[in-house]
Amino acid sequence: MEVQFGGCLLLVSISVLSQENQAFNSPIDIEKITITGKNTSLLGEAISASQGVVGQGEIAIRPLLRTGEILELIPGMVVTQHSGTGKANQYFLRGFNLDHGTDFSTFIDSMPINMRTHGHGQGYTDLNFIIPESISRINYHKGTYSADVGDFSGAGSAEMLTLNKTEQGFVELTLGENSYSRLVNLDSFNAAGGAWLYAFELNKNDGPWTSVNEDLNKTNLLLKHARNLNEGQLSITLMGYDNSWNSADQIPMRAVQDGIIAELGSLDKSLGGDSSRYSLSGIWHNDDFTVSAYAIKYDMNIWSNFTYFLEDEINGDQFEQLDKRIIYGVKLSYQTQNTFIGRPVHNLFGFDIRYDDIEEVGLYHSKERQRLGAIRSDKVDEISTGLYWQNQLEWSTNIRMVFGLRYDHFDFDVNTLIYKNNHDIDLIDNNGTENADLFSVKGSIIYTLNDEWETYLSIGEGFHSNDARGTTIEVDPLNGDPIDSVDPLVPSLGYEIGVRGFINERLNTSIALWNLKLDSELLFIGDAGSTEASSSSERKGLEVTAYYRLSKAWVADIEYAFSDAKFNEYSIESNDIPGAIEHVFQAGISVAYDSGLFGNLRMRYFGERPLVEDGSITSDPSIVVNFRGGYKHNNWMLKIDVLNLFDSNDHDIDYYYPSRLNTENAKEGVNDIHYHVLEPRAIRLSVSYKY
Repeated sequence: MEVQFGGCLLLVSISVLSQENQAFNSPIDIEKITITGKNTSLLGEAISASQGVVGQGEIAIRPLLRTGEILELIPGMVVTQHSGTGKANQYFLRGFNLDHGTDFSTFIDSMPINMRTHGHGQGYTDLNFIIPESISRINYHKGTYSADVGDFSGAGSAEMLTLNKTEQGFVELTLGENSYSRLVNLDSFNAAGGAWLYAFELNKNDGPWTSVNEDLNKTNLLLKHARNLNEGQLSITLMGYDNSWNSADQIPMRAVQDGIIAELGSLDKSLGGDSSRYSLSGIWHNDDFTVSAYAIKYDMNIWSNFTYFLEDEINGDQFEQLDKRIIYGVKLSYQTQNTFIGRPVHNLFGFDIRYDDIEEVGLYHSKERQRLGAIRSDKVDEISTGLYWQNQLEWSTNIRMVFGLRYDHFDFDVNTLIYKNNHDIDLIDNNGTENADLFSVKGSIIYTLNDEWETYLSIGEGFHSNDARGTTIEVDPLNGDPIDSVDPLVPSLGYEIGVRGFINERLNTSIALWNLKLDSELLFIGDAGSTEASSSSERKGLEVTAYYRLSKAWVADIEYAFSDAKFNEYSIESNDIPGAIEHVFQAGISVAYDSGLFGNLRMRYFGERPLVEDGSITSDPSIVVNFRGGYKHNNWMLKIDVLNLFDSNDHDIDYYYPSRLNTENAKEGVNDIHYHVLEPRAIRLSVSYKY
């Protein structure tokens, strides 16, 4: 059952199992009450102040422009877009411009979402295959303190869990401006000894762009079966996603100021992409063991043009990025509850293996989506294995200690499919194999002050892997020059001190002071097919969150994050990290009356950020306000979303780099701010029926 405190911030599930297994009904199962949501007390459970959980009730009340914005439910996270709706979002957290996900690890039902050695960017995190209504909850851990998370764990991680069963099915139709339409259906039934859940989503959108019809055409399918098996619980999930779109990428400010294009225009009208993802996964677990396995088939083609005529003044600089792969993986874990010197102790042991069989990851020069020549194209085999142990010991009723060890090993095998590229450069020397391993240590001390307050001291090592092509590269595919290879694994060290309070079941608050150090590294840049130098860096900051139930109907929440991000090896005058957001503020208020009226008003602010290392050029701050209101009556619900309520023309994203328009003579290009404006105010109306 759901208990609505304003924006559905508490989701109470009374079942014969934990929430993940609410589909079953067996006399051997023990009844539990599971509460999930931001207004959930994690006292006695969390290992850091920045750990949390998001429930379906919170997802359901939040007005979303794009699917990826579900991650903005994680305090301090900013989700933007610089291209079409089908492309992975840009993510920002804890002083990181995470690009498309390089230092934040994401999972769904134990399957990894981040793509290694991806055609567009390392750790590419495309969430468009997710149907938000099918998510039961999101568990997030900011920082490097959880031993069960390995790759891409510098800034943190999040795991999304899908429903096993729903009390009522529903169908919803949404219509909006710019030919926006979305149809979603979700239901479950019992058959063949278990529960079956299905969901599908059809989404079309032409977008607000003046020179490009976005022509988004997205289809999502989900089928899940859950049942009791061998004194445990088994779930098998099939997911399918297919999408195509056109896009208006970031544009140079001078082109708008000179009247060449409008802010909603595009200089290259043939950009966009298509992508698909199909997966089969299974999880079996009992009180002691968890076993999961998955297979994912993934394809992507993206056409981009960021510099226009800088490299090729005749055909332009458009390029195609291609990625075709199958991913296989298995995870095992075993937990025990024992005593040590008379005190309760919990041990968690785990193993995971992942194999990326990449048929082709390629970069091609193109014009109007037609290939002009290959820059580089490779077949890659990448295998990783991980072992971990996490121990939690209750020294007293007030003190808990958590200690974790993790070992990761990676093998890379790169084989070029193009021996000579369109620059007549021999790429055979970029073939090769590489391997690397890494030990990580993590720990937390938790002191419980009383029934309402708990304090945390956490420290841990994390890492992100680098693109396999960068680990074996010797020749720059753009000019043939010798080039340095990248470090296969890039370690990070993070620590934080924090406090969490849960007061009178009305206020849930947390404060965290954190620090994160990232080793010096080279980065492989997928857009160029080569490497780029970077320095070691240090980030530190403060995060404050508060969720307050004002009354039975009203709930307010406030989230603030401050980050200071600097390079270590550059001069103090030039040590800013481009794209690092210093201030992030979100606030919202939700209401849900017994009469059926409900609403949510949200504001998101992210402050100016440096675009160059010396801080001389910065972006402007950005503010967007979204609104959702509606009415429920019996099984019917009507709602209205007003996205970008005040029609702000602030920027979703800003970059600073050289480009060249076809009217410009400067062969070296013109340095300029390139930006993607917020989508204008959009109104969407929805009607749904529960059955």
